[in-house]
Amino acid sequence: MRRTVTDAPCALLDRLPDGFLDCPANRLKDILPRPTLFDLRGRDPQPLFVSTLLHGNETSGLAAVQEILRRHAARGLNRSLILFIGNVDAAAANVRTLPSQRDFNRVWRGTAVPDDPLAHMARWIYAYVEKRRAFAAVDIHNNTGFNPHYSCITRLEPKYVALAQLFSRIVVHFQRPRGTCAAAFAELCPAITVECGKSGADVGVAHAAELLEACLSIAELPDHAPAPQDIELLRTCAIVKPPAGASFSFDGTPADFVFRPDIDHLNFSELGAGASFGALGHEDARLEVLSGDGFDTQPINYFDYAGGEIRLARPAIPAMLTVDRRAVQQDCLCYLMHRIGMDGLGYSRTDANAR
Repeated sequence: MRRTVTDAPCALLDRLPDGFLDCPANRLKDILPRPTLFDLRGRDPQPLFVSTLLHGNETSGLAAVQEILRRHAARGLNRSLILFIGNVDAAAANVRTLPSQRDFNRVWRGTAVPDDPLAHMARWIYAYVEKRRAFAAVDIHNNTGFNPHYSCITRLEPKYVALAQLFSRIVVHFQRPRGTCAAAFAELCPAITVECGKSGADVGVAHAAELLEACLSIAELPDHAPAPQDIELLRTCAIVKPPAGASFSFDGTPADFVFRPDIDHLNFSELGAGASFGALGHEDARLEVLSGDGFDTQPINYFDYAGGEIRLARPAIPAMLTVDRRAVQQDCLCYLMHRIGMDGLGYSRTDANAR
């Protein structure tokens, strides 16, 4: 195993260490004591960039990569692969991030913390991949609620959408949160985040592996818009969080926000005005709603608190609703979305059926 650069802010290796292909995420730190970038050469020199374990308890990406590398161990890779293994410390503890850490998926280009050591590492990785003229970039994640598998993109360009469709017909266009890996690499090449459902599920691993196999095998991505019936395109319009320091519960325990216990079953449902998210335990409590458009604009008022209830004030499609308290504290309660076309303009499902 040769270390190609000795002064890099992360380990840089050109081959796999012994035991890597069968190592579970929570023991990876024994093999890779810090974040590691692998540069693995394939027959096509234009590499696929893959990032995984940016969140330590989201392990489907690692398992999918291991499956692909085992599959190609004898005959080699069709395409070169630059693989970033991120938060091995959090993975050892089976948590998203450790209390002392920054979020590994908030430190890339556009981050609010550009002077952080992790942001320096992210810039170094970006520059390394830029020199290699990457074919595409894939960042693999899991989530904690009941969500379908879906892709996320920051650009509504045909090649970006085509890459996203290799994983799912459900594609979410987003601008926030800032500092994500996929948003950074979208400046270089078609780039996506993929959400593989709950961590540890075999179906998520298999689906991610299928995507990676496709990305390593195809020569190019189509440069034409998809047929409307082949895609469900959504845009993140708002990010919803309980305010810092506010209490919340999902089991009826008294708190500032008492969310319904089945709230995570609402994901990707088309909810109308009046849909219930729960009740207030304090009459002045209000959810924090951040604009999802990438600008510091005043967010639309999405909630009505009349009668002490928490209800949608307008139609929306939620994603990533969860009953995992730590996930809410470290990220958010949910994202709210609307349907859009390839032109970026919104429309309803009725409009979509007429197309």
